[in-house]
Amino acid sequence: MNLLASSMEIGAHPATALLLGGLVAAILRGRFASATLVIAPLFGLWYISTLEVGSFSTLNLFGYEILSVAVDSQAKLFGYLFHLAALVAGIYSFHLKDPWQISTALLYAASAVGVAFAGDLLSLFLWWEGLAITSVFQIWGRRTKQAEDSGFRYLFFHISSGLLLLAGILLRFHDQGSSALSLQPLTQSLESGDLGSLLILLAIGIKAAFPGLHAWLKDGYAEATPTGPVWLCAFTTKCAVCILARLFPGAEVLISIGAVMAVFPIFYAIIENDLRRVLCYSKINQIGFMVVGIGIGTELAIDGAIAHAFTHVLYKGLLFMSMGAVLFRTGEIRGSHLGGLYKTMPWTTGFCIVGAASISAVPLFSGFVSKSIIITETARNGHVLVWFCLLFASAGVLHKAGIKIPFVAFFSRDGGMRPKEAPFNMLLAMGISSFFCVFLGCNPQWLYSMLPNGAAGYHPYDATHLITQFEILLFSALSYIMLNLKGSHPAELPSVNLDIDWIYRKAGRRFMRVMTFFWNGVNKKVHDVFIGIIVKKVNSFAKSGQVYVLEFFADPLHEIGILGSDSKAKTKARITKRAGLGVHPVGLTALFGLIFLLGFLLLAQ
Repeated sequence: MNLLASSMEIGAHPATALLLGGLVAAILRGRFASATLVIAPLFGLWYISTLEVGSFSTLNLFGYEILSVAVDSQAKLFGYLFHLAALVAGIYSFHLKDPWQISTALLYAASAVGVAFAGDLLSLFLWWEGLAITSVFQIWGRRTKQAEDSGFRYLFFHISSGLLLLAGILLRFHDQGSSALSLQPLTQSLESGDLGSLLILLAIGIKAAFPGLHAWLKDGYAEATPTGPVWLCAFTTKCAVCILARLFPGAEVLISIGAVMAVFPIFYAIIENDLRRVLCYSKINQIGFMVVGIGIGTELAIDGAIAHAFTHVLYKGLLFMSMGAVLFRTGEIRGSHLGGLYKTMPWTTGFCIVGAASISAVPLFSGFVSKSIIITETARNGHVLVWFCLLFASAGVLHKAGIKIPFVAFFSRDGGMRPKEAPFNMLLAMGISSFFCVFLGCNPQWLYSMLPNGAAGYHPYDATHLITQFEILLFSALSYIMLNLKGSHPAELPSVNLDIDWIYRKAGRRFMRVMTFFWNGVNKKVHDVFIGIIVKKVNSFAKSGQVYVLEFFADPLHEIGILGSDSKAKTKARITKRAGLGVHPVGLTALFGLIFLLGFLLLAQ
């Protein structure tokens, strides 16, 4: 990362307010803990506004001076975004009584801010691990068996991401020294076959939910608490997009990966019954657009990817908030069991429609002003097939998220439920997000001015963009209507859909059975050898030694009368018979310890 000439060292880290808020929330109780969800992001937003582009901060760690903070326009934009997302999610979660869930949510947001402002790969790794450790509690907070299992699978993926990132950093450090730790683009290194760069890309790909590595997202988010996905959707994948834009701009492999990401979730979402899982699939679809933009690598395409990350946090969070409110009030999230909720939850219904219009890129809503940049740049740079994929994906997202989510939850057959409207804090949070969805759609230059390259010369509301988007919207809406009228649209049925994780779950179970059988066999052999032979010999020696010692002292003790009037022969026989009592044989652990100690002494010489 190149710091500008006006370099100035800053005092506090940009994540300080969220870090302190998270620590304080762990101590406080009741409304005092909930208040930190609002106060900490507000202070953080103010502090981000005071940072100057080009400022930095260093830290001595393990004998190395790392660049812990580097402020540029991209970092500052993501800093605003993450604090704004934390504020909205905090208001939405204000009713929570669990201080542990509140604390880890703020620490999770702080980790995301740390990633955005990371100045080198070492500081990035530390915050990267923080994302994994703190975020999982938004899943475990639901306290169900499914949430517990999903949380462990989620943690497995994200710890693996951290290990891959560390391995890539160490390989690059070994080859190039400390210069390899700078947060500079690795696109050329990747294309030249550098293993360290490949591992780093794979680590980021896990958090970005690349195809085949995406199961943690739909599995974890869908089993989280009603408030959990609002936090989860804002930070982890957006951190991945932020770092992809820094390290791999113009990496052509990302174009193909992004195109696949944009298309394949559509087919899963159409048949999915759990509405939060539908939103998870549409989230992967939208990240695919961002990945394509980064892969194209032009200044405008990068701006489009970052702008889409910004708008996506707001409208996707809004959709998750509306579904969280439904789950909170009804205890149900399956489309087959919902319907008719607009009658008693009209505000939630309206806010959900705003989110649906935004994700569908309806003009005057936020999704249109960011997604259209990426589609335009894809066509302008000659990626015709990818351009068709993105058009298909745009139609699909209207079909599965723009129409299906609000229609199935609020307007389809009457499910007979008459829940109360969402709590005021939830409605307030949804109202704030809805405002930004409309505001950004009507005032795109406000967002464009904060982008790294200012989206120079791009105007979303020209005739070509408008006509193309309206054609996509009309085509998708008509296809949904026709399929439903003909009865050809997949019905909302209670079901479990098999995703790609079915493959490695099955393979994983078989692997565990094989390894359990193998290692149990090895363990039995080791036990037979050491317990059946060596330890028994040592035990026998210990018993013999005890008998010898007792017999040695038996004669003088017998002479002075302590052992009674029995004959010496009877006394020794009694000692020999009872010698096993109280004998402590050498255990297997002690034996291994002795072997390792002897080996160490031999090697030391």
